[in-house]
Amino acid sequence: MLTVIGEALVDVVRRPSGEEAHVGGSPLNVAVGLARLGHPVQFIGRYGQDPYGDAIAAHLRSSSVLVPFPPDGKPSSVATAVVGDDGAASYTFDLSWELPGLADRLPFMLQGASLLHTGSIATMLEPGASEVLAAVEYAHPNATISFDPNCRPSIITDKDFARERTERFVALADVVKASDEDLEWLYPGVDVRDSARRWLSLGGKQGPAMVVVTRGSAGPWGITGAGEAEVPAPKVKVADTVGAGDSFMAALLSGIVDRGLDGAQNRQDLRAMPAEILREIMAHAASAAAVTVSRAGANPPTRAEMNALAAAQ
Repeated sequence: MLTVIGEALVDVVRRPSGEEAHVGGSPLNVAVGLARLGHPVQFIGRYGQDPYGDAIAAHLRSSSVLVPFPPDGKPSSVATAVVGDDGAASYTFDLSWELPGLADRLPFMLQGASLLHTGSIATMLEPGASEVLAAVEYAHPNATISFDPNCRPSIITDKDFARERTERFVALADVVKASDEDLEWLYPGVDVRDSARRWLSLGGKQGPAMVVVTRGSAGPWGITGAGEAEVPAPKVKVADTVGAGDSFMAALLSGIVDRGLDGAQNRQDLRAMPAEILREIMAHAASAAAVTVSRAGANPPTRAEMNALAAAQ
């Protein structure tokens, strides 16, 4: 069982042509992406007993994602994405983030979990962020930990706090993915690859085995203890970029799981991953992201779609 913990919300997308709503939230998108790629997934998050919450629950069920937390009495969270003529999205948020009672349920929820993914707002916004950190610390001895900071400067405006909290999660993670925009905001004036190389050393022998940086049309670049690799971004007609990084993250993790490298017992093999295997996994993830940007909203591909794409290449 793969576990994703983090925020669920509804993206209200405003385009020059009009407005529409899609279920989203970076961790939720990763959970759906993993499930569509054929992995058993549970999503630990919150949403309300309201129409948006009903849409969130239906969206998770439609992709066969297990949801052990019931809805609560607070309003579901909303992100408003304003999409420009170039397809790029900017966000504002109205959200609540907490998971009361999570600590008592962790032994049951994480029993047998081989991978725990988190990131974004869930790791920054209190009171839920402390609950997420405790879950990661609890899971670390047995599961692969993955993390995507997916920084939201409009929510977490204190850059020093965001940097400290990000590095705390990076040091606990085995797999880290960040965008070049994340790294440029956290470390102004520093080459994003140098920032990623430094992250690889955080936590010593318990720190990341892999750090991958997405760079938009420049394609992803990544590093493990065994080397560095990069791949070009597939060329597609962009509908919008909503959920692209989350689809990349899901496919990146799927490539690791497909190779049997998830689980704490495989940490050393993950750390020793050759650059060529890293390149293959990143190329797969970049293809998944390309499918997502070619259509509206956070709509990650299925394994059947990825297989068909690979067969056509």
